Amino acid sequence: MWADLLPVGRLANGGYQRFAWTSADMACREWFRAEAGTRGMDVETDRNGNLWAWLGEPGPDSFVTGSHLDSVPGGGAYDGPLGLVSAFAAVDALQTRGCTPARPVAVVAFVDEEGARFGVACLGSRLSAGVADPERTLALTDSDGTRLDEAMRAQGHDPAHAGADPQALERIGVFVELHVEQGRALDAPIGLATAIWPHGRWRYDFTGEGNHAGTTALADRRDPMLSYAMTVLAARKQARLADALATFGKVVVDPGGTNAIAAGVTAWLDSRAPDEATLASLVAAIEQQAAERAERDGVRLRVTAESVTPPVSFPADQLDWAAEVLGNPPRLPTGAGHDAGVLAAAGVPTVMLFVRNPTGVSHSPAEHAELDDCLAGVAALTDLMVRHAC
Repeated sequence: MWADLLPVGRLANGGYQRFAWTSADMACREWFRAEAGTRGMDVETDRNGNLWAWLGEPGPDSFVTGSHLDSVPGGGAYDGPLGLVSAFAAVDALQTRGCTPARPVAVVAFVDEEGARFGVACLGSRLSAGVADPERTLALTDSDGTRLDEAMRAQGHDPAHAGADPQALERIGVFVELHVEQGRALDAPIGLATAIWPHGRWRYDFTGEGNHAGTTALADRRDPMLSYAMTVLAARKQARLADALATFGKVVVDPGGTNAIAAGVTAWLDSRAPDEATLASLVAAIEQQAAERAERDGVRLRVTAESVTPPVSFPADQLDWAAEVLGNPPRLPTGAGHDAGVLAAAGVPTVMLFVRNPTGVSHSPAEHAELDDCLAGVAALTDLMVRHAC
């Protein structure tokens, strides 16, 4: 399974470009359908484009596991796909253990978890859980100006019924998402997530005055690049002071000429913190410094919150259940958002498993997990599946 999926969307540097509703995403979805088919699992596409593969008739109190197939720009091989490869491997392991499920088992691939193309993460699960407004979400555009609903139609999916899908969520007895750990905090093959930090994305639009780089005196410039550059440094300093995280990882410069002073700079802030008060204070401090600098530079600033996700604590009873089944593996919080967090916040019984990442690197080609640890993850996922479904 892993070998079949690895070439899809692979870049020359070894990273991956699998944006939602693109040809690479469609190839990944075909891989999903093929793997389900070899196991006699029926595949359905829900109203939001999420894929469900069912072992047995869909019904209440199902054991559901899975993750996502899309990637960030130049992302790693494990973020998302490891959870789906492991899910199908766990279905295979049921036969090895002689288990005939008494409850339905499903593998789900949530669409557009990373939000790399349309700017908002976990769109498939957010729509299903009713926490994303369908009209506003379908109007999101990518960097080429293509709307989300247009992208869906181009790949054969009708977006007319996108939105809350309580019937789908009500079938879930427990959802278990297995994911590569996105740091170096885990010192055992597997671990259990306890919580997800509050986090969000803010768009910064700096508008100055485009002009000639070789003829415009420094004193006459209204250069938005200066305001942006200071804001990047301010974000790092404020994050350090707050013991939190702030990152500018995407920037678009208009017009982007080497011999031109920029007319505008658009950049996106990703910020995360252990609690909501710290996050709010951090984001406010960054915006204040940006505004003060922009005023000195003669630049207009507009800040827009594109998505803000509150903290999520995974249900204590589900944590205790998983820990008892798995022999009390380490527990740890994470600063990374996941579909599991969206479902947990919506009241779905949820467990999140991490597989150790020896590099501690994620969203990069250096992302990695050792085979033995991956197999330990499959075994843990199978243990939970057997306990709930058999």
